[in-house]
Order: sequence, then structure tokens, then C-alpha cells
Amino acid sequence: MQTAATKTTMPVPPRRHMKEMVAFLQASPFLLPALLLFTVFFFYPIVKVVYLSLYLTNSKGVAKHFVGMQQYVELFTSPDFIQSLRVTLEFVLLTVIPGVFIALLLALLLEKQIRGLSVFQTILFSPISMSVAAVSTIGLMAFNPSVSLLNWILSNLFGIPNINWLNGPWTALLAISIVTIWMNLGFSTIVLLGALRNVSQELYDSARVDGVNALQRLYYITLPSISPTLFFVFVVSMIGSFQTFGQVNILTQGGPAGSTNLVVYSIYRNAFFNFQYGLASAQAVVLFLIVLVLTLLQFLVVERRVHYS
Repeated sequence: MQTAATKTTMPVPPRRHMKEMVAFLQASPFLLPALLLFTVFFFYPIVKVVYLSLYLTNSKGVAKHFVGMQQYVELFTSPDFIQSLRVTLEFVLLTVIPGVFIALLLALLLEKQIRGLSVFQTILFSPISMSVAAVSTIGLMAFNPSVSLLNWILSNLFGIPNINWLNGPWTALLAISIVTIWMNLGFSTIVLLGALRNVSQELYDSARVDGVNALQRLYYITLPSISPTLFFVFVVSMIGSFQTFGQVNILTQGGPAGSTNLVVYSIYRNAFFNFQYGLASAQAVVLFLIVLVLTLLQFLVVERRVHYS
């Protein structure tokens, strides 16, 4: 009797779970190449960077002496690193908010079928197909004090004397911010333009019948409808700004007086010029944590105002 009772109460795996297991086993061979690529180019580098941040290394980047959290303490007591963090946050503020705002205005303009916009679109979207080096070289010419078209416009139209953009602490950071906004503007505008064209025209027609003006339609219909895309562009722009390197390397090399020494450029200098791979790895970990925390805060705070239909 006990044997029969035991047999009748033994749990039997549901068929649904068995089907899911079979489906997973069937899909595994197709997932392995992607998983291998992620392991080699994403997971392993992260683990390696965290590991190196706890060691002093030789000039070849080989870990030699375990120092624990000492390099992190050294970073946060270093005036140079604190200044680099401050400059990076200023740069993010100068590029993300204005960049998304300008992209939204341009997307609203391009949505209207106005004659002559094809040439404007070509100029606007051209940086998408250009490398960071090419865009930065154009920026280097644009802010050259002797041949700068921008200085010519400011001088002849507004009477402002020539500005030596790349040699002033504030103007150098502003110049890099302008180049970065222009480089990313095409992508952000295209994404927002696609979202605008997917907004239901029936909503606008109903609003016009009810006497809603253009600004009210923008605030109550357009912005809520494209808020998921706006949120996406904002998050991607912020992460991209924290990773900026090429513009700084070509335009200012972190100068003058460290006023454009962003964290990524500081990591590059410590690793490949000072050969302090452990310290550079600690900086990379700190930068990763800052980006992670700010991204999570955006999802916790900003995303609450996003309207998903």
C-alpha cells in the first residue's frame, strides 16, 4: 500500500515544461555563436578590467602586485580625476539636453513637406556616414582662428572679434560640444522623425475639430506619443557622451589646462602613455558605475513620464 501511495503522489513534470526544455535545447546551437561573441568582446573584458583595477601592473599590462581598493582611493583623492569627472559631467550637460532639443525641433520641421528641404536634409544627415576622425577634422577647421568660417560670421554679422576657440578653457569645451552635437544630430533626428510620422493623424484631426491650437497639439498629442522614442534618444545620447574620445583626441588632446580632459581620454592617457593599466582600469570601472547609476535613475524617474501606447 505504501508503495502504491508513493507512486501515485510522485510529481510528474508538466508537458509544457518539457516542451520549453526541448525548445531551449533546439535553440542552443543557434545561440552559441552570439554567446561566444558576447563572452569574448563583452563579459571577459569587463572581468579583466575589474581584475586589473585591483593590481599594480608592469608596462605590458601584466598584473604584478595586489593592492585591493588602493587605486580607487587614489582616484578619489586625486584633484586631476575629480576635475576630469567635473569636466565630463559639464560636457554631458552641454551635449545631451541641447542635442535632443535641437533634434526634436529639426524633426518637427522635416515632418512638414516644405520645398527645398532635400538639400538641408543632406547636410544634416551627412555626419552619419562620416567617421569621428572626419567630423573632428572638419571641426578643427571650423574653429581654427585664422580660417574659421564661424569666426567670420560672428565678426561680420555681429561684430564679435575673432575667438581662439580651442585655446580657451570654456570655449574649448564648448567647441567639442558643438562638434559632438552636430555629429550625433542626424541619428537623433532620423529616429525622432520616424516616431513623428507614426503618430496617428486621426488624433490631430480630432484636436483641430475641437479647436486645439498647434502648441496644444504639440504638448498634449505629439510629445506624449513620441515620449518612448524621446526617452530612448536621451538615454543613448547620454551614454554616448560619456564615451566621447575621438573629438577630444583630435581637437584639444585634453587641454588647455585639462579643461577638456574627459574621463575616457584620461583613461587612454593613463593606459597608453603612462602605462598605468591598473589605474586606468579603476577609472574605467568608476565610469561604468556612474553611467549605470545615471541610466537606472533615468529608468526610475524619467520613464514614469513616458506614455506607452
